[in-house]
Order: sequence, then structure tokens, then C-alpha cells
Amino acid sequence: MEALIQTITVYALPVLFGITLHEAAHGYVARMFGDPTAYQAGRVSLNPIRHIDMVGTIIVPLVLLFSTKLMGGAGMLFGWAKPVPVDWSRLNKPKRDMLWVALAGPASNLVMAIIWAVELRLLMSAGSGMESFWVRMAIAGIQINLVLMALNLFPLPPLDGGRIVFSLLPGPLAYKYSRIEPYGLLILVVLMMTGVLWKLLLPLLAAGQAIVTWFL
Repeated sequence: MEALIQTITVYALPVLFGITLHEAAHGYVARMFGDPTAYQAGRVSLNPIRHIDMVGTIIVPLVLLFSTKLMGGAGMLFGWAKPVPVDWSRLNKPKRDMLWVALAGPASNLVMAIIWAVELRLLMSAGSGMESFWVRMAIAGIQINLVLMALNLFPLPPLDGGRIVFSLLPGPLAYKYSRIEPYGLLILVVLMMTGVLWKLLLPLLAAGQAIVTWFL
């Protein structure tokens, strides 16, 4: 139990900021491209409290961490924040600008992974060992943000990757593709439970890791 509590304290801040700043980034870029909906709702903020979803940001990650640890695993984390409200019709060019709004979330996770990597490098240069609390938190921050980046880039509506694909496809194909969205989360859960999802995410994770390695 003590080890589990230590794991929670190590992962708490990286998970909280990884999930909530992802949402804030969507709102910030949406405002840049003409939709102030998230800004008017107070969601373009670095304050995590504005983005916390009690179930997705706290309960689900804790339950997953507890259950996977108790089963002898390394501890799996997955969660979400309150989605930032975006009125796609208010964007300057909705179909084109959707790409940048969707890409903002995963891009924010990559930036956060790089920031954690820089912190890790500074800590190691200062002589901190691998058992140091802050070193472990920096490693957790890299891992969590790379997973969030890869997961959200997966090309399945309503994930950000699905929005990006919709934006890039020609009109008729895009709207046919969007019909998957009502079943997207169910497909995602099935892929996750069968272990297929993590295999599909490997190329995205590898690309993110390669970028982060430049800063280590």
C-alpha cells in the first residue's frame, strides 16, 4: 500500500497537467481561429481546476492504477478532462481550422514531455539519483504525455486524430468518415481491452520518444 501511495504522488501532477492543459490548448487555438466559446466559458486557463472531470481526471485513473497494481502490473493510467467547448461553425474556415484546433492538444502533450525531459536532464546533471522523487516524477511526466499524445493522435473520431483526418479528407469522404464517431469510443475500448490499441500506438510513441530524446 505504501508503494501504491508513492506511485500516486509521483504521477498525480503529470497526469493532472497532462490531461487539463491538453484541453486548454484546444480552447486557446480555437480562439486564435475565431471561436471564443472556450474563452468565454473560462476554459482557456492554466488552472487545472477549471478542466477537472471528477470521473475522468480522478476516479478512472485511480481505479486503473489500483487495479493494475494489485494484479501485479506496472500500473496503467488513462483518463480525460472536461472537453473544451468548441463551436466548429464559428471558426474562420471550419473544416481547415479544425485541424489546428485538434492538433493543439497532442502538441501540448509533446511540449510537456519535452519540458519534463529538460527537468530530468537538469536533475541528473545536479546529481539526483533514479530513486529521487523528482526524477521519478519527471520520468512519469515524459511517459504520461507521450501516451496522451499518441492516444489522441489515433485516427478515430472523436479523438483529435479523427478530427485531423476529417479536416484533411475531401468533403464527401470526410463526412462519410465522420459517421464512425458515434461508435468511436466503443471501438477504442474494445481495442484497448484486447491489447490491440497499444500495438497500433507504437509508431506514434516511438516518434514522440525520438523527439524527446533530443532533450535528454
